Amino acid sequence: MPQHRTTRRRILALSGAAGIAATAGCADRLRSSSDSPDNESTDEPSTGSDDEGGGNDDPALADGVPPLETEYNSRERFRQPGESFDDFADLDAWEAVQGTAEGDQNVVFDGEQSLKLTAAEGEKAIVRRSVEGEDLTGTDLSFAVRTTTPRNLTINLRIVDQFGSERIHSLREITYRAPDVGWFRSSPGVFEQSEYEPAMDHLDFLEIQILHSMPEAEVWIDDLRTHKRPDNGYVVLSWDDGFRDYYETAAPLHDEYGFRSVQAPVPRWTEQGRDGIMTVSELLERQDAGDQIVVHGTHDPIHEYDESAIEKRLRQDKQWFIDNDFEGASYIVYPHNSFNKTSLKHKTTYHYCGGFNQAGNVNTTNVHGFDPLVLPRTIGHDLDIAKRCVDLAAAHNQCTVLNFHAFDANNTMPEGDYEALLKYIDGADVEVIGLDDLWELRTSGH
Repeated sequence: MPQHRTTRRRILALSGAAGIAATAGCADRLRSSSDSPDNESTDEPSTGSDDEGGGNDDPALADGVPPLETEYNSRERFRQPGESFDDFADLDAWEAVQGTAEGDQNVVFDGEQSLKLTAAEGEKAIVRRSVEGEDLTGTDLSFAVRTTTPRNLTINLRIVDQFGSERIHSLREITYRAPDVGWFRSSPGVFEQSEYEPAMDHLDFLEIQILHSMPEAEVWIDDLRTHKRPDNGYVVLSWDDGFRDYYETAAPLHDEYGFRSVQAPVPRWTEQGRDGIMTVSELLERQDAGDQIVVHGTHDPIHEYDESAIEKRLRQDKQWFIDNDFEGASYIVYPHNSFNKTSLKHKTTYHYCGGFNQAGNVNTTNVHGFDPLVLPRTIGHDLDIAKRCVDLAAAHNQCTVLNFHAFDANNTMPEGDYEALLKYIDGADVEVIGLDDLWELRTSGH
């Protein structure tokens, strides 16, 4: 758990593509290959994690308004958390169940080669390996992923025990924007499991599954790693754009339950005094009450900008938050969930943690293995889906980030449902936290 400091920035809450069954088909041994269709070389530095830090001395967690630039590149420092489970150097243990799978020595995240998976329209890509003899009790998984066909794509890790029970970890969507794509790390939370919880010390096999609804899916997987599962489940309540709906209706409910929120106002809208948008003084009032005010920036997809404009935009956006005394300025929310390789490169200069890969269904994360700047979250449009996110976070000690805007928007549940959700969270075995708390959990687990 994070070590919380008694500043206005840090207040601990008072309360705490469906899965696939086994798929029939021919199983072929994978082959290694040094040939890649686009002949691309490694596009991320292959630095290790020897200098990983974090915890109480992390400058990202210092009290007060942060400086303009970060003191370290969080994606480099924390790019390989936990312990290696499979580096895909030897693919003899893996079998292709569906689609095409092969080793690729030209597009790698770390080491000698990655695993490349392709699937045609109407087809899945599935590979399987035995994990008999492994004990994954109390263990989460993460992997590096790269895809030239993002968006309508789901990646599952399906774990099956010797008695047929299964657990499916699922990354529900990838909003990385093509064609400027690169690697990121994902540590997807549990999406569903069978009626009987799998015996994680009596395992049979592990599958990597690629599901999609496109003419073709092309995905690289590398650096599969394990992480110790935390002792708690967590919820982040994220409100975008700074609408007064939060201030007038949601905030009193948060105060009643002792729940903080993460707010990401749009500077231009606030400066313009746009109707229905919170003022700077109201945002500061909520910061004093315990909410975390993080960077949102101009309300345009950042992947559409030229590189020189990206750097300028990020600098100006963060400076506005600093100038207005917002202490969460080291954290960022991406307008339209837009990001690409170039924007991520520049974001590390100004921010330590943020995202998101957003999906309309359950899209949770484990807390010790996610990419610092590619967090997933779930659109808060449906009460039942949000409750399921909370249930899974409690059952599997993972984190759900739930996103809201305004109660009359189709991406936000009605006011009555939101009040019911907060009551449900209050009765669940979870803690409501901010992005700084989540970052402290991430860095403490390396």
